[in-house]
Order: sequence, then structure tokens, then C-alpha cells
Amino acid sequence: QVQLVESGGGLVQPGGSLRLSCAASGSILSIYAMGWYRQAPGKQRELVAAITTSGSTNYAASVKGRFTISRDNAKNTVYLQMNSLKPEDTAAYYCNLRGVVIVGKANDYWGQGTQVTVSS
Repeated sequence: QVQLVESGGGLVQPGGSLRLSCAASGSILSIYAMGWYRQAPGKQRELVAAITTSGSTNYAASVKGRFTISRDNAKNTVYLQMNSLKPEDTAAYYCNLRGVVIVGKANDYWGQGTQVTVSS
């Protein structure tokens, strides 16, 4: 009942920028937080950035200072502005929503992923 639609991935040269978007829809009673994870082939999925409903944020050390996460609560949309991209940022990026669909229980929901490739 929760759908997360991601967009904004693509191919970019080192030092370039991309902005990822994730729009949430469906039967959501309450959103606690939204964020972005990434996974490269053969590697474990890792947190990139997350933001709570109150606006608190956290970032992976490897992206802090380069990436910025933000939300548009009216649109139930989260953004990830990625600047100064490095080849090490190449991965599939997944939108995550932590919230309540069934009363009394919080769960995590995931988008299908969008590919980011940083290469010259």
C-alpha cells in the first residue's frame, strides 16, 4: 500500500552533480523518516542520508559535506542533492520510508532503485 517512485539517476562525470527525488504515496498513517541507501554489486547496502519529520538529518561520513537531503512534506517527497560526485559513489540508490501503515506498527518500505554512475 506504500509506493515509492524514484527519479534522477544517471551517468555523470566525476565532480558533477545529480539530484535524486522520491515521491511517496499510498495509505500512510505517519512518516517517521525518509532516506536514501545505496548498494554497489557485491557490497552491502549502506545508509547514505536520512531525514526525520522534524528535519533532523544524518549522513554517511563518506558523503557528508557533498550530499544534502531535504523534504517537501506537502508532496511527501524527499530529495538528495549530490555534488562533487566521485566514482566511489557509483551504486544503485534506494529510497527508504519508515512509517506506520498498520496502526501501532512501524515498518520500512523501499523503492525499486535508481542507478547512479560516476565515470569519465
